[in-house]
Order: sequence, then C-alpha cells, then structure tokens
Amino acid sequence: MTAPAALDLPVPRLLVWRHGRTEWNATGRFQGQMDPPLDAEGRAQAARTAPHLVATGLGPATTVVVASDLVRAADTATALTDALGVPLRLDGRLREHGLGCWEGLTRDEVAERHPEQYADWLAGRPVHGRGGEQSADVARRALAALQDLPPAEVAVVVTHGGTAGRLIEALLELGPQHRRVFGPLANCGWSELARHGERWRLMRHNTVVAALPGSLEGPVPGRPATAPVDAAATPEGAAPPPSQDADAVL
Repeated sequence: MTAPAALDLPVPRLLVWRHGRTEWNATGRFQGQMDPPLDAEGRAQAARTAPHLVATGLGPATTVVVASDLVRAADTATALTDALGVPLRLDGRLREHGLGCWEGLTRDEVAERHPEQYADWLAGRPVHGRGGEQSADVARRALAALQDLPPAEVAVVVTHGGTAGRLIEALLELGPQHRRVFGPLANCGWSELARHGERWRLMRHNTVVAALPGSLEGPVPGRPATAPVDAAATPEGAAPPPSQDADAVL
C-alpha cells in the first residue's frame, strides 16, 4: 500500500479499537477469522470503555463507527453506537488476519505441531506454510474499508489485534522491518491517530479502561450519578496484554 493511498481517507481522526475479551483470548487460542463471542469480561470491558471513548470528543453528528463483521467486534462496537445513538457499519474487510491451519489451536498446540512456523511468528518474521493471509494483504483490505467510509470528523474502527497492528503500521508508513515497533492492543484497548498535513501521527496508544477494585465501585460522594466521564481521567500506558493472548501479537 503506497503512502498516498493510505493518506486518502475521508476522516482526519481515527480511533482504532480492539474488541473485548473472548474465552479464546483468555486461554491462548488463535481466533483468526473464526467467530467466538465475547465472554462476560469482554462485555463488561466494552460497556465501561464506551463512555470514555465518547468523552474524547465523539458526537452523533460527527462520528462514524465501523466494525469487523465478526461477532466479537460487532458486539463491542454496539456498546458505543448505543451510547452515541448512531448506526453501526459492518465491513468484512476489517476481520482479523486469516491464520490458516492455526485457527482454533492454542499457542502450545501450534508450537508442538508447527515449531518452525511458531518460531518465525515469535520472531516477527513472515510465516510460511500455514495458509491464511500475508500481512500486506491485511493492511491493504483494512485501508480499503476506511477509504469507503462517508466523510466525518472522526471514525471509530472496531477491529482485531492483528488487523489493528497492520492498519496502524500502514498509516504511519512503517515497513515490514518495523513491525511490532508498537506493542499490541489489549482487549478493548484503543489507539488514536490524527492526520497532520500529509502524514498521520499516533496520538495515543493502547489506552485501556481498567475495572475499579470492588472497594472503589459505587457512586462518588458529591458527584451526580449521571456526570459525564472525564476524558483526562482515562488511564494511559496500560499494561501489555496477558502473555497467553495469542491474537494480540499477530
């Protein structure tokens, strides 16, 4: 994907949001384009993150929300579209990186059955022989999906760990030698990119809204229950995804 094509988007600001947790994420199973649903924690992540996204300056008249058509991404996105009162666009071009014969296997199973492929994956090298997709093709289709959006001030792109990584790299014009310069998105983590002149800039990365400890839950004295979320209070620099989260480091 050439730089001019990557820059030719109908929106100047992007929030790239990874879906909430699934049971497969929690157990280290590669999902790829298979379609496990959010687990209870994933649904809770989406519910508590959506208001923080709104507080970054999203409004129903200025925001378009587009998601992968896989259920874990679509259901995550619905938490935000319900809060904003805007329609949800689904686009299969935002699906996860197709992983061929790895899909449905755990990390340990891949390491045992395909040790050379697994070693290449850990090292960030191209993985040959598993089928699925090449990284450049994932970036190309994701960018094409964004080029087809209607004009808006901001687009929220609800996608997957591998696809999010390839999309961010393409927008920042990072070549294959710079893959994984940025850490992966945690479940329900998001990154913000903005266009400045002829380039895109990464404004924040892997922002995650953590659950409050039980002792801190409940209404805050002196603050109305309906008070808007303070965007400045959104925690930054979140911890990396759990080591068993296979799809986070595609």
